[in-house]
Amino acid sequence: MTDHTKLNLFAFSGKMKILHMSWIAFFLTFFVWFNFAPLLGVIKTSLGLTSDEIKTLLILNVALTIPARVLIGMLTDKYGPRNVYAALLFFCSLPCFMFALAQDFTQAAVARFLLGFIGAGFVVGIRMVSEWFPANELGTAEGIYGGWGNFGSAAAAMLLPTLALIFGGEDGWRYAVATTGLLCLIFSFVWFFNVSDTPKGSTYFKPKRIGGLEVTSKGDFVFLLIMKIPLYAALALLCWKLSPQGVSILSATVAFFIYIGLAIFFIYDCYSAYSVNREIFTQPVPEMHRYKFKQVAVLNVLYFATFGSELAVVSMLPLFFADVFELDMVYAGLLASGYAFMNLMSRPAGGLISDRCGRKATLLVLTAGLALGYGVMSVIDSSWPLALAVIAAMACSFFVQAGEGAVFAVVPLIKRRLTGQVAGMTGAYGNVGAVFYLTVLSMVSYQTFFMVIAATAVLGFAVLLLLEEPKGHMAEVNADGSVELINVS
Repeated sequence: MTDHTKLNLFAFSGKMKILHMSWIAFFLTFFVWFNFAPLLGVIKTSLGLTSDEIKTLLILNVALTIPARVLIGMLTDKYGPRNVYAALLFFCSLPCFMFALAQDFTQAAVARFLLGFIGAGFVVGIRMVSEWFPANELGTAEGIYGGWGNFGSAAAAMLLPTLALIFGGEDGWRYAVATTGLLCLIFSFVWFFNVSDTPKGSTYFKPKRIGGLEVTSKGDFVFLLIMKIPLYAALALLCWKLSPQGVSILSATVAFFIYIGLAIFFIYDCYSAYSVNREIFTQPVPEMHRYKFKQVAVLNVLYFATFGSELAVVSMLPLFFADVFELDMVYAGLLASGYAFMNLMSRPAGGLISDRCGRKATLLVLTAGLALGYGVMSVIDSSWPLALAVIAAMACSFFVQAGEGAVFAVVPLIKRRLTGQVAGMTGAYGNVGAVFYLTVLSMVSYQTFFMVIAATAVLGFAVLLLLEEPKGHMAEVNADGSVELINVS
């Protein structure tokens, strides 16, 4: 079984080796996923792209991540994080190389669309870490995994322009992008040969069937179907942004068929969920094996507001500082980069506070801070001292990222064998939030944009009141039919 010694971040054996391997894998997925934005200007010139085509590539980069996180969550629960992370890193290096070799917009678009899949890597490590750490350390461990791994996007912003310059020439950006793919490819083998799904002697619990999230009551099944709707709505919104009503990349006919396709997939997804859960309509699930889906739904809403707003704000903050304070874009980008830098300490801090002070209480405080932080950012204007505006943004980012850490301190405590799928759905809601907030930003002022995020955080606070503090034990069934109780408090 897992040892209960304190976390020693300088150790590289046992559970700490797994934690370090996991955050490095996650770091590389974000390093690859965000290898486009820092090189955007030179890529635009090299491939002769228009501004609309650049915007399209940015949209395509996140489009596939929403369904991918749900799918990868299912595969992780079924086949284990060791196999799934290795396969994801290996196969996603291929579209990375494809993008590095792209000669026109079409080739670049296909590559960026496929690269959206690597954004799903996050959910694999959530299950891996949950297998190796006890409940009283889980928030801290998941926070370190998420915060240090998430720093991959900031590392890409810092390192890739310099790397492109080192390689030099018009194709310097290609070598820089290809380097990220090569690191991803190499680490897929390092990961596979150096980790195991569970500590020696522990059982890796798997879902009864693959194809949909298991629920344990009829009411929860209906609730599950309702919570699927925003995932498809976000994909429809992305299609709308590419249609003649948006940036006009897709024709009206193509957009129409995409909408039809999404509707068909939604119906199939609902049927698949029914196939997995049909037994609950004929015989009740024993009380000891039940869990409440409302716990998942609450975490979905909170991650929508936290990670969704982070992705959106990281995308627009340099431009915000440049426009409001009339700064050079390089200087504005440097100031804004502090927002992503906060991940190194904020997300682990959220997990640590959750371990020490309780899951629900921590989330209530952090969500209130999130609403207040974005409320303050909504009143920033050119009359503010620049230093005060930067401090306000950094303070806000602490609550955002600590909130993310606190959310994923709860995810593994809902139902062990479903952790990948719960993490996948919650993670997907973060991307749904990003799509929603960025769409809002395209229609309103900066001030209104921040107020909308603050309002959704207030909604998240209200929904959070329904969350039940994880306590006692969850029951899982071993392969031999025996029941094992796992401590969640």
